[in-house]
Amino acid sequence: MHGALALDSRPLVWGAPGAAPDERRLRHLGQALAEVLTGRRPPETLAGRLTERAYRDLVRAGRMIAAGRPPFAGRPHVSEPREGVLEMCVVVHCGERDHVLAARLERHGHQWLCTDFETA
Repeated sequence: MHGALALDSRPLVWGAPGAAPDERRLRHLGQALAEVLTGRRPPETLAGRLTERAYRDLVRAGRMIAAGRPPFAGRPHVSEPREGVLEMCVVVHCGERDHVLAARLERHGHQWLCTDFETA
């Protein structure tokens, strides 16, 4: 197990198109992304959650967030700009300065994959 939260090994699946996302699993994904971006989790633990391009970007990004303590991802704020696309943002608490992490997920069959992310 890596990081503060164990990442569920099952694919991100919420049933039929239009099904509401599972907030807990989205938060776990946000937490895991934050842990990778602070250097506390190896990126390969997220390989099955991201498209190939997003995974390459994550590996290339390396440690983007300076953290005085382990990151803690808050509750995800989720929007669905169109069917099959979710956008979420979470506040990452990790010391003196909080960061925002945004991620875009797209449905591939019944599985959701992160296609893009950014942080500030």
